[in-house]
Amino acid sequence: MRELPTPTQPLFDSLPNGLSGHSARRRLHRQQPAQAHEQGHEQPAFSVAWARHQDEVVEAQRLRYKVFAEEMGARLNPSTPELDVDMFDAYCDHLIVRDMTTLKVVGTYRVMAPHQAKRIGCLYAESEFDLVRLAHLKPKMVELGRSCVHRDYRSGSVIMALWGGLGEYLQRWGIESMLGCASVPMSDGGHYAASLYRVFAERALAPIEYHAFPRLALPIDELNQTLEVEPPALIKGYLRLGARICGMPAWDPDFNVADFLTLLRVNDMNPRYARHFLGLNRGA
Repeated sequence: MRELPTPTQPLFDSLPNGLSGHSARRRLHRQQPAQAHEQGHEQPAFSVAWARHQDEVVEAQRLRYKVFAEEMGARLNPSTPELDVDMFDAYCDHLIVRDMTTLKVVGTYRVMAPHQAKRIGCLYAESEFDLVRLAHLKPKMVELGRSCVHRDYRSGSVIMALWGGLGEYLQRWGIESMLGCASVPMSDGGHYAASLYRVFAERALAPIEYHAFPRLALPIDELNQTLEVEPPALIKGYLRLGARICGMPAWDPDFNVADFLTLLRVNDMNPRYARHFLGLNRGA
């Protein structure tokens, strides 16, 4: 759930009726631009799958570099040129969406399963937050990160496919919670992020027992919190799913973003999206 800033489409704007986690793993057709509709051209299909070998992980890391470093301006200091690589990659599962016409990887998410978090000894989020109040969730919690979609493929189908793959993953491994850092830009010095925290504090905070504590807190009290703001599209999508914000944001100087720790518990998921992605029919 690390987003810089909103490189993907809002989930809730791209859902067709009847989509389930199972059907999202099938090949999906890219949403067609108006010109293609008029000319009757068929658009290429997508496939979604988990990376099976290191070459596929490298493809995902190359896409991440293009989006985060080249497009968003993050200071990644890569050990390998033009790849976004960190110490967590080797412990994560990497979900990739591929354009079946060009065979390019055009979307990715990485997921750290509970047993892998135990092996490495921490979550990525713990570099930015004290998670002591969330420790009891870890045995059945995954950490999501580094989600991005190539700039030419942000019509909605790619993020839809990624979430379909994630939904199946949650069911297969009995996962109950998802955690990640949802980022917003600091190009205005942090006033947007501070005002966004005020909005979250009014209507989107997790219960206090699920709050985390930033190690390098954004200095909210020194910033303008009165701006009229809307959350970035992807964070709005997470909230629409049923996610909650776990307290004050951290400041990530390398990415120059404010990170809001975001928690989504499967039992709290909006029933509409639980049906779409998990095949669950509880509630109305």
